Amino acid sequence: MEQTPDDVSESAARAARDLTVVFNRLRRRLRSVAGDEDLTPPQVSALTLVGKQGAATASALASAEGVRPQSMATTLASLDRAGLIHRNPDPDDGRRQLVTLTEAGRERIEGDRQARRRWLARTIEERYDEDERRTILDALELLERLTQS
Repeated sequence: MEQTPDDVSESAARAARDLTVVFNRLRRRLRSVAGDEDLTPPQVSALTLVGKQGAATASALASAEGVRPQSMATTLASLDRAGLIHRNPDPDDGRRQLVTLTEAGRERIEGDRQARRRWLARTIEERYDEDERRTILDALELLERLTQS
């Protein structure tokens, strides 16, 4: 059994463990609902990042993802083969390429996002009563603090 660090309470250590397990399960479930099984996690992550950042170089994407440029190049090559991204010369530096989403890439991201939201909303509606849904919303407000610096 894992030991609790000396500087945190047992309840904090348990909450950290349980949150990690629950979020990992939820992430896997949402991934299966969205139909992401044909893409690897790095591909999904890179595709989503390109969608958020817009035109970016492979090195900028690698830095944002915290991966080696060679790994990002491999990921982008597979997304390019799947027709989900374009790579065009950078107008400021012809030696570099800018990566953008194709229409198919945009549709993929939006379709996946909508599928995940629909499944999650429907499942919450079916499995929890109104008081429980309010408890979830209250808990999410508390969890939001974890994301604040």
